[in-house]
Amino acid sequence: MSGNAIEIRGLEKTYGGSKGQPRKQALRGIDLDVPTGSVFGLLGPNGAGKSTLINILAGLVVKTAGQVRIWGFDQDINPRQSRAAIGVMPQELNLDPFFTPRAALEMQAGLYGVPKAQRRSDEILALVGLSDKAEAYARTLSGGMRRRLLLGKALVHHPRILVLDEPTAGVDIELRQMLWENVRKLNREGMTIILTTHYLEEAEEMCDQIAIINQGQVVARDSTAALLGQMDRKTMVIHPAEPAERLPEGPGLDVARRDDGSLAISYHTRQTTADQVLEAVRAAGLSIRDVKTEQADLQDVFLNLTRSA
Repeated sequence: MSGNAIEIRGLEKTYGGSKGQPRKQALRGIDLDVPTGSVFGLLGPNGAGKSTLINILAGLVVKTAGQVRIWGFDQDINPRQSRAAIGVMPQELNLDPFFTPRAALEMQAGLYGVPKAQRRSDEILALVGLSDKAEAYARTLSGGMRRRLLLGKALVHHPRILVLDEPTAGVDIELRQMLWENVRKLNREGMTIILTTHYLEEAEEMCDQIAIINQGQVVARDSTAALLGQMDRKTMVIHPAEPAERLPEGPGLDVARRDDGSLAISYHTRQTTADQVLEAVRAAGLSIRDVKTEQADLQDVFLNLTRSA
């Protein structure tokens, strides 16, 4: 096996096209590698093709064209082995209301052919914080507890790769912290994590590498640090000693007043130096009480790439 947990080449998916239905191409020749042992972010706006890609990896949707290798197994040649290598925590709360958490884990393990001697339902229940609810019916669980149970179900067959599809959508802070602690623990133990989220600050904090998908294509794929480095826009926040009557001016400077009386001066580092910004401040007759800089975050990169695409 190579150094990649997942290798995707030329992946296409087209819906419709029969019985007069319009054709919709959800994926347009996706090429993507997910390194083994990484926490990999899969980002994109609604309708970009993320869910289709995840469902193909999980074996729930049949691709139109292309090749998918999961943990070294070609999905077409070794479908059972490739499916066994991956666990998916779906976004939808899809649980049988009359199963207890322990019964749900046991059933899921049975579906994957895990022998009883190798099942670890109690260990997983402890990991996701549901030991005290092991015998409660799923219908009595809160929304956050149901999400914990979905994570547990994704882990029953000892997958090498875990896919988390919008895992923190609509959950409280406590559950979010618990989830990320578990993700970090699983990743330290060698599990590859694929994360989709609309909370870009989470992706920025958690992910080693990120791919951004838009309109069925990969528009960016790099380390998180390198993607952030693509944005050379900086903001210098000046707190003047006295209220500013005159705003700094200069080529490439974008100046805005903030509610606290500070001035936010945005500029491109390739065109303008910090010295030039400070020179413009002095030229406006301002003395500086405090100064700090703000750099682009992942949201800036995301919006820049998806808008341009």
